[in-house]
Amino acid sequence: MKYNELTPEEERVIIDKGTEYPYTGEYVNNKKEGTYVCKRCDAPLYKSSDKFDSHCGWPSFDDEIPGAVKRIPDADGLRTEIVCANCGAHLGHVFLGEGFTPKNTRHCVNSISMKFVPEQNANIRKAYFASGCFWGTEYYFMKAKGVKHTAVGFMGGHVDHPTYQQVCEKNTGHLETTEVEYDTKKTGYEELVRLFFETHDFTQTNGQGPDIGPQYLSCIFYTTDEEKEIAEKYIAILTEKGYKVATMLKPASTFWKAEDYHQQYYEHKGTKPYCHVYKKIF
Repeated sequence: MKYNELTPEEERVIIDKGTEYPYTGEYVNNKKEGTYVCKRCDAPLYKSSDKFDSHCGWPSFDDEIPGAVKRIPDADGLRTEIVCANCGAHLGHVFLGEGFTPKNTRHCVNSISMKFVPEQNANIRKAYFASGCFWGTEYYFMKAKGVKHTAVGFMGGHVDHPTYQQVCEKNTGHLETTEVEYDTKKTGYEELVRLFFETHDFTQTNGQGPDIGPQYLSCIFYTTDEEKEIAEKYIAILTEKGYKVATMLKPASTFWKAEDYHQQYYEHKGTKPYCHVYKKIF
């Protein structure tokens, strides 16, 4: 059987039965609907409907797709390993009797062992906001009603595939940006724009709070003329209220996702933003 080519780090986990560090995996907080498949052979493993938050630092599922996962007792007899039934790729371990869900089962799986295939949903749209350190921007959006998924990264620069270090050097032109995927049946773009303005100082011209630099400027990256018009509407409202709005409006360009350890940062740390705070305005 021909398998997918793996990186050295993927081999360390999938072939050599290693473990990725907790809260660093791509899918720990993934709330999208879809199917998780084996990174090595693409065999379907888990449905998103069986995923739950166990606060353990790894993706958790209380059931697998029938026949997809094989259980193997560890040599020390203390834990039970789970592997892909099709190719034997190491996934993680399974634990019983913890009481997290009615099924009393927790498949603790390394994100790096899987790929996620999202379901197509015509109601899901993406929006892009920059309001200083993307950790704080994402903190509020990921908790907002109707938001299905968030990711942090970079937009608006002239360097492809920028790293966090490159952006911090302040010469790539990128802004720290949060990508927000939301369900239009549960919320709207106007609600997101209001939250954007109510969670940062949109009058600051040199950064956000103590974070000073061009990568921390306030900006709405619009993807349609309608989004631009809505953003302009709220800037006008704020101006009428006496605010001197520094927020820029720019057409969305390529969104470059940041390194995994930046994703859902405050959720992993269990702390709150230091330069973002909610203040009701509208």
